[in-house]
Amino acid sequence: MALRGRTSPTPLDGVDAVLADLDGVVYAGHQAIPHAVEALNAAGQTRRLGYITNNASRTDATVAGQLRELGLAVQPEDVITSPQAAMRLLRDMLPEGSRVLVVGGEGLTVEVEKAGFTVTRSAEDSPAAVVQGFSPDVAWRDLAEAAFALALPEDEGGIPWVATNTDWTIPQARGIAPGNGTLVSAVHTAVGRLATVAGKPETPIFFEAIARFGSKHPLFIGDRLDTDILGAQRAGIASALVLTGIDRPKHVLAAPAGSRPDFILGDLRELSQPYPAAKTRGKDGAVTVGDATVRVAGNDVEIVAEGSVQINLLRAAAGAIWDSGRAIYGLRVPERLYDDPFRAAR
Repeated sequence: MALRGRTSPTPLDGVDAVLADLDGVVYAGHQAIPHAVEALNAAGQTRRLGYITNNASRTDATVAGQLRELGLAVQPEDVITSPQAAMRLLRDMLPEGSRVLVVGGEGLTVEVEKAGFTVTRSAEDSPAAVVQGFSPDVAWRDLAEAAFALALPEDEGGIPWVATNTDWTIPQARGIAPGNGTLVSAVHTAVGRLATVAGKPETPIFFEAIARFGSKHPLFIGDRLDTDILGAQRAGIASALVLTGIDRPKHVLAAPAGSRPDFILGDLRELSQPYPAAKTRGKDGAVTVGDATVRVAGNDVEIVAEGSVQINLLRAAAGAIWDSGRAIYGLRVPERLYDDPFRAAR
């Protein structure tokens, strides 16, 4: 169970590089999330800091500029984007100078050119591959050109298709909008092929970051179980879920085995605070974290002791439910465990 067996007093102990997701971890919209900048700057005094983003519409320099405006000490080389991870894949598939059909914006075209490939927007130019990433300016004609270029299956001599990411949604100032996954799905529907994916939750973006920083013991911080934590686990690196973004306590309790973080944080101040180990009581399997204790008895999740800190109650509940091997929909869970003061603190 992911929360157990830790001997380090804080999540940062033994970590040589901190890799952080952006939206929901560092900022929300144009505003820094409370305590995030201070906590990351403090962590960066003694280890490398990197920032990982699936958003393919912006360059690393643009992202670094935004983060500097928030007060972080960031250079472009500290930012790992899904287009950079896509180029990691394409360099293994194509010779330098190959023509690549690009569906996306500046963040993608810049990386394609930096990797030594030639950009085209037309299937009539006989591209050697298609690479697809999000941009608000992607139109039907762009998707159609990709479909034309990908008409022949790859196992029948067709060209490779790489997607920077397949996030179904993307947060916008006015709400949640369709993400690159919906656009990739449109091309898939037309051609019946699947893209090779570079971004989270796939591993190329994590391997790009690890290689760039030469890290042996990285810690990845994210706010989504299905992309951030799942991807970190697939890449074999430690992970922390921070409750300042998308996923909430109820999602943590229901997390499947492949998406359970090593650490659950209310906010990033807890990176440098002692992280209490989960202790299991042998007789009834109750899990204690700090002064909070939760157990699973039959079909009921029971709060034995609420404790004094809400985050420890959540950690104890997650440990008890995960240890039970039971799916959460088969359990009766007290509403108290769904309490969510963490979002209000944003």
